[in-house]
Parts: sequence; C-alpha cells; structure tokens
Amino acid sequence: MSDDPAITLYRLQACPYCERVVRKLHEYDLDYHSRFVEPMHSERNVVKRISGKRTVPAIVDENTGLTMSESANIVEYLTETYGGAATDGGTDLDDDTEDGGAA
Repeated sequence: MSDDPAITLYRLQACPYCERVVRKLHEYDLDYHSRFVEPMHSERNVVKRISGKRTVPAIVDENTGLTMSESANIVEYLTETYGGAATDGGTDLDDDTEDGGAA
C-alpha cells in the first residue's frame, strides 16, 4: 500500500478559488498532494492534459477515477463524496416519495 495521497490538487499560489478547495479538503481531513502550476494561463499544459482545460483549481481523485475543474463543482463533489452529510442521513427532502403515494 502506498502512502501517497489519492487526491491531487492542481492550483496556483494565492488563488482564492484554489483556497476554497483547500479549505474543504482540510474540513474533511483528506490527504492530498498540491501541484502548483504555471501562473500564465497559456502555459498550463499539465492541467490541460489532465482536465481538458487550463483553469485551476483542478483535482484528480484516484479513489473514484474522477478528474474535475471549477471550484464550485469540486467543493460539491468533495461534500457529496467525503462529507458524510449528503449520504443517507434520513433527512432527504425526497423521503416522502418512497411510500409509493399511499396515504
């Protein structure tokens, strides 16, 4: 078994969108590896190769095989996948639909 984190975060120094993802990773106590990329957008070829875009943040999660960019999408993904609150907690708004409509 490897001690390397399964999540890689591609980011820039002092990027507020990247820091939003970092805060979420810390909130869920997830180990991750940061890869700081070129500040010049046109030179972010490593990010383009992994996500198809040159924007950061971008993550690769080897646990699930997912590659994703855009901070809002990443935060939502981390919450749904690792947050626990979004999993069958019994408080879903759709719970009333499971009774088949019986009164």
